[in-house]
Amino acid sequence: MTKDACLPDCGVARFLALLNGPWATLIVRELLPGPRRFSELREALPGISPHTLTSRLRQFETYGIVTRTAYPEIPPRVEYRLTSLGEGLRDVLDAMATWAMSIPDPVPAATVQ
Repeated sequence: MTKDACLPDCGVARFLALLNGPWATLIVRELLPGPRRFSELREALPGISPHTLTSRLRQFETYGIVTRTAYPEIPPRVEYRLTSLGEGLRDVLDAMATWAMSIPDPVPAATVQ
């Protein structure tokens, strides 16, 4: 999604446009406890590429979901933190987790009679 792309009018479609792909909600999940550095996010999300993480964080920053703070230190330190808008996703992710955990594991086909 580009910076000047319009978001859909439908709330569900808007949510999916902002949090599309497998990494978006996981990045938010990792930021819920508090600010994290880029390297901490990469470590917490095995398999995510630096490009994808950077892209998602920039998108979140564009839409006011995340703030990026660069500290004038040597070596440079940058932290990402959820804004109050981003914090609003806590209830959404909690509801998703609760719903997902209510789904029973599938019964292996060999044991079905």
